[in-house]
Amino acid sequence: QVQVVESGGGLVQAGGSLRLSCAASGSIFSTSGMGWYRQAPGKQRELVSTISSGGYTAYAESVKGRFTISRDNVKNTGHLQMNSLKPEDTAVYYCNVLAGRNVYWGQGTQVTVSS
Repeated sequence: QVQVVESGGGLVQAGGSLRLSCAASGSIFSTSGMGWYRQAPGKQRELVSTISSGGYTAYAESVKGRFTISRDNVKNTGHLQMNSLKPEDTAVYYCNVLAGRNVYWGQGTQVTVSS
């Protein structure tokens, strides 16, 4: 069983930055895809960014140019650097790890951006 734990959320003013981290247990991380999703109150969970095991990245249009996803396969850790944050980025951010046909989710970390 893979455990996924997010950290790094918090309260920040508009225009500020936060760096989220995603730590995954086990030895599968280096061969697994990883993604960040978010869910705002009253809204569906949406994809923010993904990174493949080989380092290929993709972003939602709403965060392109502001967010950067990365991974460290030695430390089994992924990150989401969020710059120029906007109030509409406020949400619970979730990390997932895709290992074959299995998807493992973390418990989420709250990001609140004040105007």
